[in-house]
This record gives sequence, structure tokens and C-alpha cells, in this order.
Amino acid sequence: MSDSDLIKLYSGRILELAADIPHLGRLPQPAASVRKRSPLCGSTVTVDLSLADGRVADFAQDVKSCALGQAAAAVLGAAVIGRTPAELAAGRDALKAMLKENGPIPPAPFDGFAVLLPARDYKNRHASILLAIEAAAEAAGNAAAEKSA
Repeated sequence: MSDSDLIKLYSGRILELAADIPHLGRLPQPAASVRKRSPLCGSTVTVDLSLADGRVADFAQDVKSCALGQAAAAVLGAAVIGRTPAELAAGRDALKAMLKENGPIPPAPFDGFAVLLPARDYKNRHASILLAIEAAAEAAGNAAAEKSA
């Protein structure tokens, strides 16, 4: 990766997002927790959440990732409250399609992932970008399943 590629990839907006991640930390009594790790780079994200009326009511994330993973966690953190498990799964799938299949930018409320479009060409970065939303979608699904059990 050349210096100009790095500059394009790590834009000012990505660095701003990485420095201001909403909902950092852990919840004292979450309905579900999921930890995801990227074996390629070692990034990890742990998500805690609780649902009320089938929607995310409380959310926290512990993010240990590169700036791209942190930026993705920031976008997720801004959009996650009020989402259903199905909406989170659709957001995850749309982000994955954007990165891996040249798909469109995810629709609102996940359209903030557009900032990560330059990372599409860097397959080794995809796993860390996907960690937060994968963990959130899995945790929301687990919390919903637990409530219905």
C-alpha cells in the first residue's frame, strides 16, 4: 500500500469517527453479549445490548481495533438504538455487500458506512470493519431468542 493509498483510506472523517465512538464501555447487566475477533489483524469488539419491545434499548461496545474498525463502530453506535434484530442483520449484510461485492452504500440508518467505501479495495481490512455490526446483529438475535424462549 502506497503512502497516497493510506492517506485516501484513512481520511480525516474516518479519523474523526474513530476518535468519537458512541456507547463505549460495557453494560452492567446486558441481555446478550458477543465478542468478535478478526484473526487477521487481532482487532476485537465486544457488544453488550438489551432489547425492549423488540428493539435495541441499551447498548455498549468495547472496541480494540484499527481506525477503520473504530470508525465502523462509531457509525454503528450512532444508529443502533431503536433498531430491531432484523434491521441490524440487514445493515450487516448491506455493509458486507458494499465491501465484498461492490454493492451500494447501505440504506439509512446505516448510510454512514459510506465513509468506509475506500476500504472496499483493501480486503485485509474488511474483517475489522465488519466486527462491530456482526457482533451487534448476533447479540440482538441472541437477546430476541432468549426473550422468546
